[in-house]
Amino acid sequence: MTAYAALTGHFSRIAAMSNAIGILQWDSDTMMPRGAAGSRADSLALLRVLAHDMAVDPRVGDWLGAAEQEDGLGDWERANLREIRRVWTVETALPADLVEASSKAISASEMAWRQARADADFPALLPYLAEVLKLQREAGAAKGATLGLSVYDALLNDYEPGGSAARIDALFDDLAAFLPGFAEEAIAAQQRRPAPVPMEGPFPVEAQRRLGMRVMAALGYDFERGRLDISTHPFCGGADNDVRITTRYDEADFGKALMGVIHETGHALYEQGRPAAYMGQPVGQARGMSLHESQSLIMEMQACRSPEFLAFAAPLMRETFGGSGPGWEAEALWRRYTRVERGFIRVDADEVTYPAHVILRYRLEKALIADEMPLAELPAAWNAGMQELLGITPPNDRLGCLQDIHWPSGGWGYFPTYTLGAMTAAQLFDAACRAEPDVLPGIARGDFAPLVGWLRTHVHAQGSRYATDELLTRATGRPLDAGVFKAHLARRYLGAA
Repeated sequence: MTAYAALTGHFSRIAAMSNAIGILQWDSDTMMPRGAAGSRADSLALLRVLAHDMAVDPRVGDWLGAAEQEDGLGDWERANLREIRRVWTVETALPADLVEASSKAISASEMAWRQARADADFPALLPYLAEVLKLQREAGAAKGATLGLSVYDALLNDYEPGGSAARIDALFDDLAAFLPGFAEEAIAAQQRRPAPVPMEGPFPVEAQRRLGMRVMAALGYDFERGRLDISTHPFCGGADNDVRITTRYDEADFGKALMGVIHETGHALYEQGRPAAYMGQPVGQARGMSLHESQSLIMEMQACRSPEFLAFAAPLMRETFGGSGPGWEAEALWRRYTRVERGFIRVDADEVTYPAHVILRYRLEKALIADEMPLAELPAAWNAGMQELLGITPPNDRLGCLQDIHWPSGGWGYFPTYTLGAMTAAQLFDAACRAEPDVLPGIARGDFAPLVGWLRTHVHAQGSRYATDELLTRATGRPLDAGVFKAHLARRYLGAA
């Protein structure tokens, strides 16, 4: 057996372990009875330590050194070696006891968050979140020492390989200067148009579920390799070839769940479209979270808030809920789904105000990781930031700093990828429409094959073969350019050419 073959066999076993962890985690977030939380936390911690032990097996370093000298390896194999070395370098920086402690702290914090969010009670979450934050700092310091990165950049690297706070600061400072004035212009422009006609509920959950599944099918989701469920916070998870998504329902407004389903389906299409030949290898994984978020936002924001999609969806909505009247026409739905409005909840935000939610979280998590702000001050700092960036103050912590699961679940360094993803989505969608003239006409027919086919070729099937900037340049002809995102907003919300 060659060293390369030994490596791929070993990492296939690690992937199998990760798949088991993914399904147990999905169950924890959807169906697990609360009384099982303790034993589930122990099981997940053990599996994560075992996966970590496999990744840092001393043989991996030896195999890597030998495999990198082998002749006859192709581009994919060389890229796989690069990704294996990246994973191995990060994993060897972490001691097993830190992996175990972090896993248990996250499990406890997630359970505490669900109750604290329901009760709008940040103090109830505080001790659990403080433990997660402490361990995240330790992990970031350990990784940073090995990689030569700051603590924050080392955490960011888990979600955005090669990313840096310095680059994000420049992009986000530019957006923070641009968006408040643009939002004012967009709100003024929409006030000159007729307001959306109210749609009378209730909208039963089962009917919402049927509509969501019809739209998922139209987008190209493979129900033979996944399922739709309910969770406190929508997500996409599961395992290789078992890509599960969740949403949450509001019987007064079916649009929230529908757009949540569309968003998570975008993630799922990426997972279901990864290269089958390398599914269990690091090179076969999704490249990073800015690309992952671009795939969800291409569907939710670029495609499914377009006039073309709403022309297709309006009859489905009327049929599902028995709706009639002007509020159910495609034009009225377009005004509803492109309405700019300052709100408290990130996942319900329009695409003009959404980046402000992300910039706030990014600035706060950087300060918390750097220990520049006590965690107990998070609610006050959050409210002040919302007032500064959006001109509104949450009335309670459920609508403020308790709304997202990311920090309780250990996702420190994740948030900036949402807005990086929005910019990437605009650039990829623009390129797809230029390359495939049938993208928008297809969406109007409920045929997403032209769009998904282009994404399969240029993003999904590439796995982690290329670095993010290289993949984006290959697909669109240039690295990330915020100007494309701004131009998209101007066209949609101001009618600019």
